[in-house]
Amino acid sequence: MQQLTEWLQSLNGLVWGVPMIVLILGTGFYLQLRLGFMPLRNIGYGFRMIWKSRSVDAKEHGDISPYAALMTALSATVGTGNIAGVATAIAVGGPGAVFWMWMTALVGMATKYAEVVLAVKYREKNAKGQWVGGPMYAIKNGLGANWRWLATAFAIFGGFAGFGIGAMVQANGISSAMHSAFGLQTWVSGLVIAVLTAAVVLGGITRIGAVAEKLVPAMCVVYILCVLWVLGTFYTEIPAAFALIVREAFSPTAAVGGFAGSTVLMAIRMGVARGIFSNEAGLGTAGIAQAAGQSKDPVFSGIVGMMGTFIDTIIVCTMTGLAIVVSGVWSSGASGAVLSTQSFEAAMPGFGKYLLAISLAVFAFTTILGWAYYGEKCWNYLVGPVCEKPFRLLWVAGVFTGAVVTLDVAWLVADTLNALMAIPNLISLLLLSPVVIRLTKDYFAAKQAGQK
Repeated sequence: MQQLTEWLQSLNGLVWGVPMIVLILGTGFYLQLRLGFMPLRNIGYGFRMIWKSRSVDAKEHGDISPYAALMTALSATVGTGNIAGVATAIAVGGPGAVFWMWMTALVGMATKYAEVVLAVKYREKNAKGQWVGGPMYAIKNGLGANWRWLATAFAIFGGFAGFGIGAMVQANGISSAMHSAFGLQTWVSGLVIAVLTAAVVLGGITRIGAVAEKLVPAMCVVYILCVLWVLGTFYTEIPAAFALIVREAFSPTAAVGGFAGSTVLMAIRMGVARGIFSNEAGLGTAGIAQAAGQSKDPVFSGIVGMMGTFIDTIIVCTMTGLAIVVSGVWSSGASGAVLSTQSFEAAMPGFGKYLLAISLAVFAFTTILGWAYYGEKCWNYLVGPVCEKPFRLLWVAGVFTGAVVTLDVAWLVADTLNALMAIPNLISLLLLSPVVIRLTKDYFAAKQAGQK
């Protein structure tokens, strides 16, 4: 097992090395340039479209509202990465890693926008009459038969990655948090999570979307209020925290306290890897959810979809990162959820750890729901709708298993498969970028003419 772990660590270091960082950030920056920085110029418009998407009535064009589709995508992204992932990035890469998470998100908004536009543009109806889309369909229908192998590769990587990043890792995070904070046995947590998961995912995208559109906004607001308490407690440290984050993004972080020190490259690598783990810009997953949305226009869906990256990283991840830095616990030597817990406890002694544990549990549970849909659609692409019931049952079993076993290897496998998912998706985004540019120009020309 030790040999396997070491081999996976080496592979993980390779796939998340400099070439992957350049590919992810380079693709996002290229798309931002081609789009004239449209995603950054239209953040306010994006929030207005989120509100508008709540009342879209176009049932012939999708299975759930665009708002429910966004909440489903957010349910998958706002998870352990926002709490444990941000903490790990800081623990290994130093405070400067937060800056590179921001950069990943700002260029990632263009990536996410393009992913969703292509997913909705090239979606199709499956044998059961459901709308399906995502990178595999964008590749198949947009690039043609010669590229189907790339679509198959994405679906295979996504189909297996889901069980790691979406089921087992998230369930393990919940059971560990519940055991640490409340002394609850892992098998008890596993059983509860499995039952709740079954109650939702067995109902398919309609039920997942219905739960997500109620649970996701509530959990984000409650978590942000908790973090504001931490920031309010250490409000005098906020300016220094921002200065530290920016300074350490471009200079090595010296060893201090329990922190071993970090290079600039490590800060960049951890910021990008954890940022992608959190907001999934570049993985293509959001397009799978948005393709089910009731939208007549791919660009409208893209604008709504790109805001998921902004909400996930610029808002939620930043709150976590600031809480860790202003409370001064970032140099304690702790990592993951333990480090985030320390920041909560520093501001709310005696009960901060309970609030953090509950937040982590809810975040992770919604990720289980969102990734259940992603994984199912990957297998649906590979073998057809016949896989749905067996997949959902296997998913529930994977959730219980993840809650009760040690998952060091699963974390490494999930991280590696994330990178492997990104490669086919990013290739297709670059090849199909002219389509995205054309659709965007047409949309905003029509909007300017008063037709949108």
